[in-house]
Amino acid sequence: MADSLNWRKSSYSDGNNAECVEVAAAADGEHVLVRDTRERAGETLRFSPAQWNSFLAGVRAGYRVRVVS
Repeated sequence: MADSLNWRKSSYSDGNNAECVEVAAAADGEHVLVRDTRERAGETLRFSPAQWNSFLAGVRAGYRVRVVS
């Protein structure tokens, strides 16, 4: 599934690939997917539009997000 999606690097990713994420619209057209650029075959986060907007508001406000698995 993830290989056929149109992934793009987030504009909030740093320039040296240390903290980069990629985003794509889910095939269902109703969710936003997020993955770690360095771990493309790893876990993918799935957000509803409301969750995505809240997430972006936090990032824009300067909050840092660290996902620990």
